[in-house]
Amino acid sequence: MAPTIRTATRPEIDQIIEWAAREGWNPGLDDASAFHAADPDGFWVAEEGGALAAAISVVRFGLDYAFLGFYMAHPDFRGQGLGYALWQAALSAQGSRIVGLDGVVAQQASYQRSGFVYAHANMRYGGTPQVTPPPGTDLVEVAPVHLPLLVAYDARFSPARRNVFLAQWLKAQPTRQSVALLRGTEIQGYGTIRTCREGQKIGPLFADTETGADLLFRKLVATGLEMGGDGQIFLDIPEPNGAAKALCDRYNLKPVFETARMYRGAVPDLPLARIFGITTFELG
Repeated sequence: MAPTIRTATRPEIDQIIEWAAREGWNPGLDDASAFHAADPDGFWVAEEGGALAAAISVVRFGLDYAFLGFYMAHPDFRGQGLGYALWQAALSAQGSRIVGLDGVVAQQASYQRSGFVYAHANMRYGGTPQVTPPPGTDLVEVAPVHLPLLVAYDARFSPARRNVFLAQWLKAQPTRQSVALLRGTEIQGYGTIRTCREGQKIGPLFADTETGADLLFRKLVATGLEMGGDGQIFLDIPEPNGAAKALCDRYNLKPVFETARMYRGAVPDLPLARIFGITTFELG
């Protein structure tokens, strides 16, 4: 009998996040909320005998782009083809959209068989950086008044505008804070730090210059400590960005994990030299 494939409920998404945590993915404490706000139908499950058997997210950003993540089967249901049935159903529902994913390197060939093309590696770096908080007034905590500027700026680094997503992602909370590099009325970079199951993650981290990225990184690390963090920081960078690697080296962050960024459809032409941190491996 074929599994029941359907959209996940919000409580079920929390259950799936627990699966991800047990797999060592270390999601942010409230990362999923922004993706669910962007696309309430973007999380799927396969149900077998009344139990959740497998999960996947394919969050849509407009008509032309979606990002796939959270693809996993519960250990009790692995090897039965349930995950692949869910994969096929979720991808089929995307029509002609470009679909991106960050896949573990070992599964790269499997994704290629489903029509995904390798774009570049993403590397997770981690450590306990020692930073001096930067001086000056150009670094500001993101507030609702900044949202229109940030949505426009963010669109330079993403295949689609993320209006609804950013409205939720950039909300200041006890577990997260975002900082913008603002010169006059011009955004020259921004980043978010948020609390995870282990340590804190910075992402995204976009900046027009390496100097701007360094200022934002230092400010975000200092902000994380003010939020009660233990100083352990993770940053996911696109491997082709040598300046991002230099930033990690400068603050003694070490590589801990690698994924393959792949796309089904045309590979977007993104300015990787200005992407110093992607949003998240797990969700996009």
